[in-house]
Amino acid sequence: MNVTVRQLAEWVRGEVLGDPELTISNARTLGEAQPGDITFVENGKNLSAWHSSKASAAIVPVSVPVNGRPIIRVSDPLMAFASIVRQLRARPSEAPGGVSPAAHIHPSAKLAPGVTVGPLAVIGEGVEVGANSTICAGATVGRFCKIGSDTTIHPRVVLYDECVVGSRVILHAGVVVGADGFGYRTAHGRHIKVPQLGWVEIEDDVEIGANSTIDRGTFGPTRIGAGTKIDNLVQVGHNCQIGKHNLFCSQVGVAGSAATGDHVVLAGQSGVSDHVTLGARVAVGAQSGVPSDVPDDQHVFGSPATPVHEQIRMHFSLRRLPDLRAEVKEIKKRLDAGSGKNGN
Repeated sequence: MNVTVRQLAEWVRGEVLGDPELTISNARTLGEAQPGDITFVENGKNLSAWHSSKASAAIVPVSVPVNGRPIIRVSDPLMAFASIVRQLRARPSEAPGGVSPAAHIHPSAKLAPGVTVGPLAVIGEGVEVGANSTICAGATVGRFCKIGSDTTIHPRVVLYDECVVGSRVILHAGVVVGADGFGYRTAHGRHIKVPQLGWVEIEDDVEIGANSTIDRGTFGPTRIGAGTKIDNLVQVGHNCQIGKHNLFCSQVGVAGSAATGDHVVLAGQSGVSDHVTLGARVAVGAQSGVPSDVPDDQHVFGSPATPVHEQIRMHFSLRRLPDLRAEVKEIKKRLDAGSGKNGN
């Protein structure tokens, strides 16, 4: 597709500086862009890369100066660029897939208009699927699950019985929702399974990455709040109550019965102990372990996790340990000399 810079600016409601009639054929990042491409500059740190780039034009923040090539000024260059990429690389819309004859759907299941079901998908007894949702090939939806509208269940996702999934939810390949929580009692030297009789509720606009797992509650729901985004390979244990608009990065683990407030961020490979509560807007640094409750608006780091300013102080103290050790040895040497321990 060939379009002018002026047309691109209209797509993203940006301001053109430079030649608006320049023709653009593709959109690529700064390092990959070639003549005829448009790229983007997210902030001032990328200016040198923009100056050396081969791109013919760029989408830039409002503060970026002109350097002779056309630019489109917008408030959010990344999202504007994403919009342009989507339109330049647009493929013909697929016709609604309908229900594959190779899918297995229980006669009691209720599928709203516009639902697509791929081959080898399994939809169990009493399931309800909302309008325009997609159940991709090989996915399994257990008995009495409820799925909202415009939700996408990707291949090989498994929803155990009685799970509830909201509208505009995306579950990526391999996600498992509603497996038994890890609950056991030890009696007479044996681990006895505690029955897991609850379910999982995933609210609207949640996205869960590939191969992540959300365990069902013991007696009530494990809940994922609206707007929360979960990366690949994340584990959320049974009875957890996850707030709205949380961000969980890859390999995060949240142990059973933990709770988070709204807008919590857990960086990669961090872990939260069971029965711990994180307040609203808490941020946990990468590879941190959180053993106890954290109040609202705290940024914590380390294992055990403590406020960032404490970790910084400890870090600088650790860096000084070799010098402190040398000073202590010198002081000890002088004390020993003064007390005659050297044989004088």
